[in-house]
Amino acid sequence: MPDKTSIKSAKVAEKAAKPGKSVARSSARKPANAAAKEQPAGAEPPLLSGGNPQIAKGYGDAPVQAYIAAMPGWKSDVGRWLDALIVRTVPDVQKAVKWNSPLYGMDGQTWFLGIHCFTKYIKLAFFRGASLNPSPPVASKMEHARYFHIHENDQLDEAQLAAWIKQASELPGERM
Repeated sequence: MPDKTSIKSAKVAEKAAKPGKSVARSSARKPANAAAKEQPAGAEPPLLSGGNPQIAKGYGDAPVQAYIAAMPGWKSDVGRWLDALIVRTVPDVQKAVKWNSPLYGMDGQTWFLGIHCFTKYIKLAFFRGASLNPSPPVASKMEHARYFHIHENDQLDEAQLAAWIKQASELPGERM
């Protein structure tokens, strides 16, 4: 049975033998958001592993609303509710999408809260959550971060979420 190296070598040689084909990798790379730009107009953004929407990096409300609209199933309704709660709680909040996650901050350069979709839940990441009173329940490998997970059909404590959001907005944000 041939080993992986000899199979790879044979495939490279086969490609090299075809006219007009190059075996060298192009040094020109597609931009990170090329997949989002190549979609036909009106097409749904692709979902990454775990059901997280792939949205191009951007600042302001529009990319955040595009992310929320692309959240699968029940998560989109919860995303709209969360965004409205954040804006009601912190009216001058700044928004962006980076790393396929909406971020919320106060100065457009540092962030206090992020949202990320997973297969079975939405994760709220409070980047300085260890300083919140009480701390959100899910620990992180990062020293200061704490998480809150929202599952389908969870009964949410709006007052507690608003309190965490307000407290987090008053702490120094994280650079991302």
